[in-house]
Amino acid sequence: MHQTFKPSFSRLALSGSFLLTVVATWAQLPANYLLETDWLLKPSPFVAKSKFDASNRTLTLSNGLLSRTWHIDETATTTSLRNLMSGEELLRAIRPELAFEIDGKAYEIGPSNRQANHAYISPEFLETISSEASPWQLTSIDVDSPQERFPWKRTRHHAPTAQWPPQGSTVHFHYDYADQQALPMSVSVHYELFDGMPALSKWITFRNNGSTDINLDTFKAEILAIVPHEDPVEFREGVAITPPNIHVETDFAFGGFTVKNSQRHSVHWLPDAEWNSQVNWARQTPCLLEVRPPIGPDQTIPPNGTFDSFRVFELIYDTTERERKGLALRRLYRTVAPWVTENPLILHVVSTNTETVENAIDQATECGFEMISLSFGSGLNMEDESDENHEKFRRLTAYAEKKGIHLGGYSLLSSRRIKPDSDNIVNPDTGKPGGQTHGFCPALASDWGQTYFSRLRSFFDKTGFLQFTHDGSYPGDKDAAPRPPLQKGVKDSQWVQWKIITEFYQELRAKGAYVRVPDYYFLSGANECGMGYREVNWSLPRLQQQLHTRQNIYDGTWEKTPSMGWMFVPLTQYHGGGAAATIEPLHQNLAHYETMIASNLGAGVQAVYRGHRLYDTDETKAAVIRWVRWFKSNRDILESDIIHSSSRRANSREPDWFFHANPALETKGFLVVYNPLNRETAVTAPLNLYYTGIKQSVSVSINGGPSKIYPIDERHRLGLPIKLAPNEISSVSFTTIK
Repeated sequence: MHQTFKPSFSRLALSGSFLLTVVATWAQLPANYLLETDWLLKPSPFVAKSKFDASNRTLTLSNGLLSRTWHIDETATTTSLRNLMSGEELLRAIRPELAFEIDGKAYEIGPSNRQANHAYISPEFLETISSEASPWQLTSIDVDSPQERFPWKRTRHHAPTAQWPPQGSTVHFHYDYADQQALPMSVSVHYELFDGMPALSKWITFRNNGSTDINLDTFKAEILAIVPHEDPVEFREGVAITPPNIHVETDFAFGGFTVKNSQRHSVHWLPDAEWNSQVNWARQTPCLLEVRPPIGPDQTIPPNGTFDSFRVFELIYDTTERERKGLALRRLYRTVAPWVTENPLILHVVSTNTETVENAIDQATECGFEMISLSFGSGLNMEDESDENHEKFRRLTAYAEKKGIHLGGYSLLSSRRIKPDSDNIVNPDTGKPGGQTHGFCPALASDWGQTYFSRLRSFFDKTGFLQFTHDGSYPGDKDAAPRPPLQKGVKDSQWVQWKIITEFYQELRAKGAYVRVPDYYFLSGANECGMGYREVNWSLPRLQQQLHTRQNIYDGTWEKTPSMGWMFVPLTQYHGGGAAATIEPLHQNLAHYETMIASNLGAGVQAVYRGHRLYDTDETKAAVIRWVRWFKSNRDILESDIIHSSSRRANSREPDWFFHANPALETKGFLVVYNPLNRETAVTAPLNLYYTGIKQSVSVSINGGPSKIYPIDERHRLGLPIKLAPNEISSVSFTTIK
């Protein structure tokens, strides 16, 4: 429910209507609140609400796991960011809510005074905090529920029942500059707290109320002085200092397969020069968070126009344990980018010959695959605007639709040199094209770049494709060239190109297309990124590929859900390696083919099955169907989180396994065990069933056989004995006792 409150300021007084209405929405919690349930197992009790305390002039947004509190007077100032799971206060000093530059002049919204010691915030200082001298005036506060950032059309055969938009509570603070003749501008600061997890989002809206353009040179969307994770007396070269134990990321993300690499552009942990009492003698402890673009955005806001910053997402950890931190991060992605839960089985076809593609569609239908992608090397050219090209693929799309298959394909962007060179990004360091992340990169704001996206839009509109593999997506290169009317030069080039690419991905999300991008564009609409592998490893001998597959998945799923990362199965030759590295003819290497399918599907991961077909004999067909049926019969639990502490990374010397857990399902745990040895072996798998939610005793079924009851100790542990035939793949399900 949306409500707007217009506080009437007579030096810090708020209207009574605001007080009564907001208090009514507050979740009443005990005074000495203790966390009685684990939000990772049972998130439903933790509902985001807002509360205004008139006596202290504070507004608090809380869900029982995380709270953020603002002091309300002429502006709203964050005075507390509290981890309610541990009772820990994360703030050690007050900072502005945001800072920015307009037409070369710096502004900030926040308090007029700062404390003397930036190591802590004392109650005495909170009594004196004031923004009376601020030229920015808080005019109203909106309390609302989250709205979708962009549309998500659900067209997949299978996607878990994720909610979009996320559930939670949103507070909007609206400001006007006091002298509208000097600066006719308004600013809105938005905060969104999500239900069921210790995470919030923040973003800024700038409005031009005047009759002439204004220019937003820079902005800092978040500035927080956080209690440090460590504050050493001295630094030594080569010894890394750990930043505070919270996760921060934005949708201004690119240039990496991992969240850490992709966030280097916007999330900055800096030394705090105002903290004079820190232990580090050089005052270099990284404990001041600034979330901002590295340059720009240098954006012109026209009269009556608005500009929205990127979105900031902050996740408060309740532990330093790697397993639990990974589970929390994966829950964040499932909440704020739920399309990542889509996980179709895809055959990547290396031909556009009509007969070959139709045969691949037929085989996909028979085997239970759900999508065909015309891969790199297939001959697909989405930039060909001819009627013949569009009609050919429209007919193939129609053929696929009749079979219940979604059709899509591949296009290359970055790592591509455009002629003439004027359409390539100009390196600011050299003044010439080249030397970019991928060597050369097309300039997205150039005439060629705009034509490229126009042609892609036309292709999707006219063919009905519902899958897109975008290779070498924009990786964040700065462009020194002015490219009117879209781009002024280097200062706005990163922002402009990021907006061009993300708007296109979001259009595809609204169409229901499945978007595969080898970069971290999840928060901007992409479904999938590489799980993490070295491409030339797929030219290694087949047995090595099996082990690398399971190792890569184990390593990649610490931060990604199984559905967020793709793997690779070279049905035909890829990067060389010859017959020893490829599977074709499929029936001659059927045992390996099955192991590769089971190694991926047993982890809930989809791979690039790249070739011309899924089977070449009836025996091969039966094997593919068997594994796909097995996957689909266990799909929900296999796509659930991998618990690494109960899994074993492949090492070729002994059995390895993946253990999935999901307390919300009937099958609450699932173990897939791989024996890489050419001999029979027995193993006792040490499992921790905590994240299944099962207590005391568990019902266990091996390979769908009769159930057996096993006791679980007080630390949720179970040692499960398993016997395996040579090279056997076995599965075990865990349910509560009925």
